[in-house]
Amino acid sequence: MAYKTYTTKALICGSKDSYTSDRSYRMFTEDAGMLWASARSVREERSKQRCALQEFSLIRVSLVRGRTGWRIGSVSTEINAYNKAQSRAARGGVTSVVRLLRQYLHGEEAHPGVFLDTTTVLERLSSIDEDEVTTLVELYTLRILHKLGYIAPHKNYDELLDDTDWYHSPLPLPPAAHQAVEQALRASHL
Repeated sequence: MAYKTYTTKALICGSKDSYTSDRSYRMFTEDAGMLWASARSVREERSKQRCALQEFSLIRVSLVRGRTGWRIGSVSTEINAYNKAQSRAARGGVTSVVRLLRQYLHGEEAHPGVFLDTTTVLERLSSIDEDEVTTLVELYTLRILHKLGYIAPHKNYDELLDDTDWYHSPLPLPPAAHQAVEQALRASHL
């Protein structure tokens, strides 16, 4: 029986070891949402996939859906956002972005807008000034919570939600946006 192969972009959001040399990876994919996929013998030194499958890496991956779940085929790394970040604050921003994704995305449901914003913010964090990191992560949080349905549009911050160039010069969030984010975080119980 032949299995269909899906090739997509993905962000590695975590991993767990299994058996002697296997590892399962939590991935946020462009086409299938958040999923777990396993790779065989990836922890061995001779593995060609070992370097590509590191946490915080944006990758291009081929996935096969089998009887027991997703399996990883070929992998190529685009960037590792954590390694590319130049400051401690930027690395903290990368960690915050991945933590937010792990907290709010569950199941295999595609979120193309969320994936686009995520790749954009991870690329921007590698070249941003240290004092703008917090503002950029807060703006990203507002946009993601809105796209996932936790925050309704409001006249005080509508332009932040609809702007396509939101990441170029992040301005501090208005008080109404801060309040909406805090209410969404409390109301979600996640």
